[in-house]
Amino acid sequence: QVQLVESGGGLVQAGGSLRLSCAASGRTFSTSAMGWFRQAPGKEREFVAATRWSGGNTFIADYADSVKGRFTISRDNAKNAVYLQMNSLKPEDTAFYYCAGSSRPGYLRDYDVSTGYAYWGQGTQVTVSS
Repeated sequence: QVQLVESGGGLVQAGGSLRLSCAASGRTFSTSAMGWFRQAPGKEREFVAATRWSGGNTFIADYADSVKGRFTISRDNAKNAVYLQMNSLKPEDTAFYYCAGSSRPGYLRDYDVSTGYAYWGQGTQVTVSS
């Protein structure tokens, strides 16, 4: 059974930082895309960031415009894990953050939509106070 478990959420003041972690088990995601999405109360789930395999040992990082320059996604294939470093947090970043993994190995075109991912974690709450 595939499981994705997020951790690292919490309450932080605006301008602060948090690092989210996502540990995967049940299958390897070494050449599969992994991403982060978030959902704020009353809003739809939205794409935050993704890391996609592009051949060899090369991975592409993609970001939503709203987090570009502030968030950094990274992965550790040896640990089957993905991370999201969030800096310069804003109150509008407040949301439940979800880790996602693609069931397809290789390059993923639909990395920025929920349908591109088959596996999801339970989520972790991030709250940014003003």
